[in-house]
Order: sequence, then C-alpha cells, then structure tokens
Amino acid sequence: MQNNAILINVVRFILLILIQVLLLNHINFLGYINPYVYILFILLFPLNGNKGLLIFLSFVLGLTVDIFGDSGGVHAAASVFIAYIRPWILKFSFGISYEHNNIKINKTSLAQRFTYVSVMVLLHHIILFWLEVFSVSHILLILKSTLFSGIFSIILLMSFLTLFSRKN
Repeated sequence: MQNNAILINVVRFILLILIQVLLLNHINFLGYINPYVYILFILLFPLNGNKGLLIFLSFVLGLTVDIFGDSGGVHAAASVFIAYIRPWILKFSFGISYEHNNIKINKTSLAQRFTYVSVMVLLHHIILFWLEVFSVSHILLILKSTLFSGIFSIILLMSFLTLFSRKN
C-alpha cells in the first residue's frame, strides 16, 4: 500500500471506532436494533492489501469495540470471520472484475455494491448475535436481531458509501 492509502486507512479505522463506541453503541431501538458501521473498515480495505494484515486489523477493530462495549469478544470473532471470507464474497458480488483486480467499490453498480454490503453485514450480524446468545433455542431472537440490525446497518453503510464517495 502507498503512504496515502495507509494514512486514509488509519484515519478510517480510528474514526469508525470512535463513531461506533461513542455514538452508535448507545442506540438500542426497540431492544434489538443496533447499528454496526465499524465493519465499513473491512469492506473498504484495499483489495491488493495484505490479507493477513486485514484479518489482524479486523481482530483489533472488533476487540476494541468489545472492550468498550463489554461484549466478551463477539465483535472480534464476527469481524475476523467476515475478513476471512471477504475474498469469496467479493468474487460472488463482483465476479470476473474481482479476479482481475480492477474493482473500485464506489465505481461499481449500485446492485453490486448493495449485494456486497448486504452479504457481509448479514454474515457479520448472524455470527455476532449467535455468539452473543449462544443458544439454538433462541433462534428467532437471533434471526430477528440479525434482520433488523442488519437492515439498519445496511442503510447506514450504503449512505456512508454514497455520501463519502469521490466523484470524478
């Protein structure tokens, strides 16, 4: 990565943690709608970046949210999981463009971007809430929390991607 990309990712990492722990962790609408936008860092990590570094940074990102939220490592586990499966989701969402490494997330079609964000968010949330509850007997609670928090998170993430994308 270039120095400019490193600086952008460091600033993005810190800002997303601050937004999550200072603002969004205090939102608990109707008891089960919590937005999680810190995963935007994982979504926007450069495609040509080091995959091992992404997994390590995802762990640190999730662990930081866990420390501030006193949640016992569930965010770290869910973040590492989506960082690990990210290449397959990118291939699923963007197809042959991903294999040739010519994807710019903000220059892709809205449908491809929506598919990528939705799959990553829903997988993150299902792992997060399943580990949080850790009981199959509460599967409806897990699915309800995943669905509603996922929808809210997807709306916020798509808004961030649209608002903060560079227009050329």
